[in-house]
Amino acid sequence: MCAGDTDAYAHLVDRHAPMAIRTAAVLGAGADAEDVVQEAFVKAYAALGRLRPGAPFRPWFLRIVANETRNLHRAAGRRSARERRAWERVEPLVRARHDDPADDVLAAERHAALARGLAQLSPAHREVVSCRYLLDLDEAETAAVLGWPRGTVKSRLHRALRRLQANLDDAAATTERAGAP
Repeated sequence: MCAGDTDAYAHLVDRHAPMAIRTAAVLGAGADAEDVVQEAFVKAYAALGRLRPGAPFRPWFLRIVANETRNLHRAAGRRSARERRAWERVEPLVRARHDDPADDVLAAERHAALARGLAQLSPAHREVVSCRYLLDLDEAETAAVLGWPRGTVKSRLHRALRRLQANLDDAAATTERAGAP
């Protein structure tokens, strides 16, 4: 795509906007996700000349979205509180429907526990888990989006999953103690 080809860029916007909005939302932009993505598209358009020839657009662009999301938090000065509130209100990205209403209740409880566990992770750990498992990005794409080396993605993901499991185990133990006669 040549710089300045607005029709080609409009096609990129149509193709990548839904994933970009999901990325911004998962990384903590919340209600500001669409604004973050709009700003990212403007910055990406201005920077198209810096995209390496033959390099994939999506990871490059999602990195801009991730940076814009971080900028949103820095400017607001409320990063931790905002992310915590966003994770407390998180809705399932995909909600399965079961034949048995009890299965729906159990799935909702598991989802709520997972959201609470994710909310307890550090921002870096939450970002890497979100990119890999909620956005279904591979390691290379996650590294590009977060601006980290691939080895950092692997090590932080490993530590994040261990911490998430510990959070879920702690929550389950607390629930069991509270429900015991």
